[in-house]
Amino acid sequence: MPLISDPLFWALAIPAFLLSGISKGGFASGAGNMAVPLMALAIPAPQAAGIALPVLCAMDISGLRAWWGRWSRRELSAILPGGVLGVALGAAVFGLMSDRHVKLMVGLIALVFLARSLWQMRPGIRPPDTAVPSRVRGAFWGAVSGLTSTIAHAGGPPLAVYLYPLRLDRKVLAATTVVFFGVMNYVKLVPYYFLGQLSAQNLLTSLVLLPLAPIGVRLGVWLAARMSDRIFYRVIYVMLGITGVKLVADGLGF
Repeated sequence: MPLISDPLFWALAIPAFLLSGISKGGFASGAGNMAVPLMALAIPAPQAAGIALPVLCAMDISGLRAWWGRWSRRELSAILPGGVLGVALGAAVFGLMSDRHVKLMVGLIALVFLARSLWQMRPGIRPPDTAVPSRVRGAFWGAVSGLTSTIAHAGGPPLAVYLYPLRLDRKVLAATTVVFFGVMNYVKLVPYYFLGQLSAQNLLTSLVLLPLAPIGVRLGVWLAARMSDRIFYRVIYVMLGITGVKLVADGLGF
């Protein structure tokens, strides 16, 4: 199958995967939600998810090398079982959804994540108390994350609902997140294959985009040590808001 020839796709895919790599490198974790929403502006959302998965798997290897041994075993034991169950549920739902339904879900996930983030950043807000770890809550939000990750590689927001209030050390949080999504992505290869998302065209497109994986991860590690998330997130939130609104409109048929 030939490569995708639409220039708009490549103009969106290249920065999308660089942002995903930066997120995998431990900087501005919300940037990892941009890949599928951006590409879905040019191609069907399920195809965007299929193209993204092999590249994300390569990024996971680079991310694990960068954050090796710094994760929280306690939290991984809580969220991983639920995450695997969420992948199975997501695979069952994925095959029943049309492109419009997937775009609507991806857009809503993006906008809910954006709204939650902006609400937490409002002036004068008192930081919430540190939450107590819970296997039950960890399993639940891990399952929700696995489900949304399977549909649109957008498992970051649900996982953040559980992990962020724990106030983990920044490096521990980054490493734990990288391990969780690394396991999820490799598990997702099985249902994606049977759902036909790893077609020859998708895999060839992924191969062309693959060099962006180590570049983005290394850039993320570099930025995490040198730059505040605040400025970067402002740009990400603007992009996420515009993209989310467009995808919701497409999903509703406007």
